[in-house]
Amino acid sequence: MQTLLQLFEPVQSWLFENLVLPLLFHTGYMSYAEDAFSATGDFVLALAEIGFIYLLLRPLETWAPAEKWEHRRGVRTDVIYTFLYKTGALPFIFFLLLTAPLGHLDYTLRELGYTPPNLEELVPWLGQYPLAALLAYIVIIDFAEYWRHRLQHRFDWWWALHAVHHSQRTMSFWTDDRNHILDGLFKSLWLAFIAQLIGASGSQFVGIVFVFTLVESLSHANLRFGFGTVGNRLLVGPTFHRIHHGIGVGHEGGQRGCNFATLFPIWDIIFGTANFTRVTPPTGIRDQLDGVDYGEGFIDQQWKGLVRMWRALTPTKSAAK
Repeated sequence: MQTLLQLFEPVQSWLFENLVLPLLFHTGYMSYAEDAFSATGDFVLALAEIGFIYLLLRPLETWAPAEKWEHRRGVRTDVIYTFLYKTGALPFIFFLLLTAPLGHLDYTLRELGYTPPNLEELVPWLGQYPLAALLAYIVIIDFAEYWRHRLQHRFDWWWALHAVHHSQRTMSFWTDDRNHILDGLFKSLWLAFIAQLIGASGSQFVGIVFVFTLVESLSHANLRFGFGTVGNRLLVGPTFHRIHHGIGVGHEGGQRGCNFATLFPIWDIIFGTANFTRVTPPTGIRDQLDGVDYGEGFIDQQWKGLVRMWRALTPTKSAAK
């Protein structure tokens, strides 16, 4: 990751010197110059990541789409989500909100005599193989993400927020970041807690997020192919994940859906939620066919998500009976 930052350092320096630094000077925040320089690098890297994903997946979606649409207007809002999340605007807000509680948690654990271990200490040979250690952290976090995803579908109040993600009828690689802000905050808290629990370092966590982002963008792409019979059981691909988003397929039944894994389908196989049917169902939520509105634009989707959550948490007396 550091090598990538060095590659884009000229752009980082230009932006910092011509835009960020003057802003810090005029607002009296020069004491944050070092942090701002680092954040500028993250922003440049995020733009490069978005560009790379676009150049890789947009031609593929044109060449072999799972669905052909008359227009792509439904994708526009997802582009807004992508830039808000990947460039760091929303993650920065989450960071500010979570810094205090996570710091308090870390202090409390250490006061109780608990020092979070890391895998390299538990399995010393991993310290000699950084890539193997990174893969081990990815596997553990992916397992945790599988269960977080299961809970999103299990609890009605959480599904009310997660439905923002599933309500996309024109799913594309942009849909990866289409999430309710409150749901995104829960995800950040979950990942930060798991990473702290297993002792993943900051640099390792950046690499983990990069891998997850790349695979999730691919798995949401509007593509009619996957990785084949064997490959689909090793890594989540477009056909496997599309079933999860399929109307009447990915959100219903005793398990409240199927194909919950983010990276490795092995979790769905082990826990009985895998569906390898070779279909390309239309995406969305069943009640959308009956006219239920989940919102057209970003603000509308966010507001209606909160309304759904409130209704789920405060059911009426008649519904309770």
